[in-house]
Amino acid sequence: MKETDQEIFSQVLVDVDARNIDRNFCYLIPDRLVDRIGIGSVVIVPFGRRKVTGYIIDLGTDPLVLSKGIRIKNIEEIVDEGPVFTKKQLELARWMSEYYLCSLISALQTVIAPRIHRTGPKKVNGLFVIPNLPEPEFSPRAVKSHLLWQTVKNNPGLTPGRAAELAGVSESVAGRLVSLGILEYRSIEIRRNPYPLIEKISQKEYMHTPEQNAALEEIRRAINTGGSKVFLLFGVTGSGKTEVYIQAIKQCLAKGKQSLLLVPEIALTPQLITEFKGLFGDKVAVLHSRLSDGERYDEWNRIASGLAQVILGTRSAAFAPLNNLGLAIMDEEHEPSYKQEENPRYHAREVVLRLIGQFNGVAVLGSATPSLESYQRTFPGGPYTLLSMLNRVEMREMPTVRLIDMGEELKTGSPGILSNIMISAINQRLEKKEQVVLFLNRRGYATLVVCRECGLVMKCSHCDISLTYHNAGHLSCHYCNGLFPGQFCPDCGSKLVEYFGAGTQKLEEEIKGQFPKAVVVRMDSDTTTRKGSHGKILSIFREGKADILIGTQMVAKGLDIPDVTLVGVVNADLSLHMPDFRSSERTFQLIAQVAGRTGRGELGGEVMVQTFTPKHYSILYASKHDYPGFFNYEINIRKAMRYPPFSRLARILFFGREEEDVKKNAVKWASILKKKIEINRYSELIEILGPAPAQISKIKDRYRYHIVVKSGSGKQLKALINEVIKDNGDKFKKDSGFMVDIDPQSLM
Repeated sequence: MKETDQEIFSQVLVDVDARNIDRNFCYLIPDRLVDRIGIGSVVIVPFGRRKVTGYIIDLGTDPLVLSKGIRIKNIEEIVDEGPVFTKKQLELARWMSEYYLCSLISALQTVIAPRIHRTGPKKVNGLFVIPNLPEPEFSPRAVKSHLLWQTVKNNPGLTPGRAAELAGVSESVAGRLVSLGILEYRSIEIRRNPYPLIEKISQKEYMHTPEQNAALEEIRRAINTGGSKVFLLFGVTGSGKTEVYIQAIKQCLAKGKQSLLLVPEIALTPQLITEFKGLFGDKVAVLHSRLSDGERYDEWNRIASGLAQVILGTRSAAFAPLNNLGLAIMDEEHEPSYKQEENPRYHAREVVLRLIGQFNGVAVLGSATPSLESYQRTFPGGPYTLLSMLNRVEMREMPTVRLIDMGEELKTGSPGILSNIMISAINQRLEKKEQVVLFLNRRGYATLVVCRECGLVMKCSHCDISLTYHNAGHLSCHYCNGLFPGQFCPDCGSKLVEYFGAGTQKLEEEIKGQFPKAVVVRMDSDTTTRKGSHGKILSIFREGKADILIGTQMVAKGLDIPDVTLVGVVNADLSLHMPDFRSSERTFQLIAQVAGRTGRGELGGEVMVQTFTPKHYSILYASKHDYPGFFNYEINIRKAMRYPPFSRLARILFFGREEEDVKKNAVKWASILKKKIEINRYSELIEILGPAPAQISKIKDRYRYHIVVKSGSGKQLKALINEVIKDNGDKFKKDSGFMVDIDPQSLM
């Protein structure tokens, strides 16, 4: 290996996230590492005057490099022999880099995240029956030895103490059997199972509805035929979408292929995990952010090895090391949480569509309130096929929805957060031993804190956002998580501080005051910080140990509890008046989804919606469970304003510690964009909106300005922005920067 023509070179992607060096670099693999390195290895390489981590993404070199006599440096050491990514994952990372205009290194590290924590397998020492030896003959007096041997045979890998405890003998018996050569004590690798206590169950036989059968027939045909296909499963709440998912996965398993099921919230995983692990056992792997590094590592390896064929998780589960994907399901496909708000700013839906293209698989996007973009894609000539399930199972009625005009309620002297009508309805349910869900999409106690002496509205000193008062006695910023004292004014020192607005904590306090005998549980970001807390809260409520569940959007979807006969939406206007073109769509979706949490059992259900704008079209259509009506109304507004789905958007956000520098960068960018549009004369109309301060103009001590770019062509949109990035991407002052968000889900 010492001759030049025998030297082995590699293409290394270095872990330096700078736009001007987002490319491969050539390194020589030294003889001592040749047998250990390949595509997918993680290595340490010299880069300038420092040493950095790198990922081998190819072997070989450009002949021009050698012909120019450029000295090629050696790889210095191995971090992980790997491979830490598959060929398909590398392809996916390249696509993400191009589609979302992010660096390849950030895209690749997103794809391989579970492996780069350097968490290794967990090993323990345990007792084992010696393989290939006949069962020993124990004398009648060696009862304890026989018991221990049988225990180890049935439970290999137990520690001597645990084996002795299970067998009901002393630990010295284990030592004696090891010394006699009847048992052996050795090291084994064990799995860190995040859900070890779920027992497998036999699936109940359901009589499928005609709509379920029709949907399943289409999906099964696509799975059997092969070739990528996308279905939008538009099913009202309670129509049995989960049963369709289960049967489609069974069909995929019968074909020997993997299935991926994505859910938008960790809060939705406990119920689904119990159901899917109960049905499919250890074929299910779970991936979400609440797992430990070790659990994620073990689940990742089970998927890579093919042991796990059903992958269930939140958006990052789309980056699992799949090798034979046949079916990808996105439940609640409309949910904004499928969009990653940090670099790289991918949308899981686009990743799923890319995956099924890679594997020639089938995608099922499910929702009772699809995004307008997805629903329009089912129109004639569009890329999606619509599967409709417009009736609930067993032909149960959709719940009645009653709109409560809070403007009128205030005139009658309503006592607090809840209207008199809502209080009376809750009382009726409690008397009948029925359950209630109350939805308020704002956590904390008070959402606005004002000094009565000087009039100061208390805001975060690091972010341009009002502070929220929490029951613990402090003010909290929900953007930077900063904590501030809440008992006095920071400007004048007055203790005359007044609290306005209401969050879930205040609602909980009022409910407990109004209904002292009721058992109340709350599910929001403050009560679900610990691992497993979502599942515990839902189990308490599902088992009937609590009467009222209060929650944020965590309770708005996925819950299927037959004894819930009343759902109350406490403030339907919170999302409606957000300065975002999707605010009406978000409001419709939230109300329609939370309304679907009731009426799922024999008892029926009712929904009460408290609102100051009962005549707004999004609230009216949601109260009628009329998605097509809402779509037809909203789509005309989008068309007139040239917003998606009639255009593609990109948001360019500028940030930095000096506001004037940030503003100058934004103005400069806008000017360059407009000039390039004039020069290139794009075939599609491209609009530049801004620059302007972002709706939240400062977060974590960084000022924020943004530009929104509209175009009828996504290709032209990205070509324009990419050209500006290449020409001007590194001409910012120190501590200033920008980020590009393709297809933004929020303009805040």
